[in-house]
Amino acid sequence: MSKYEDLVKQREALDRQIKEMHHRDKTEAIEKIKSLIQLHNITAAEVFTRNMGSGQSYRKVPPKYRNPQTDELWTGRGKAPLWIAGKDRELFLIK
Repeated sequence: MSKYEDLVKQREALDRQIKEMHHRDKTEAIEKIKSLIQLHNITAAEVFTRNMGSGQSYRKVPPKYRNPQTDELWTGRGKAPLWIAGKDRELFLIK
């Protein structure tokens, strides 16, 4: 057997060991997490927030414009509704 073939077999053996160890560590971590959740009565809402992962929180923006005919509101963000598109926005400002 060549040195190359020996190295390939060693790599395959290491890959199997890595996969097995990762699975074992993950299983242990899950069991530890479950026991802590049960011990402290932790809920999913306490752990996972709504905007988790986004890095920023969004807050509701008050409307800036009102359609006088339908009382439809628009915050001024995003695509403009048809009732205000291309018109003087000062006329629709909420004061």
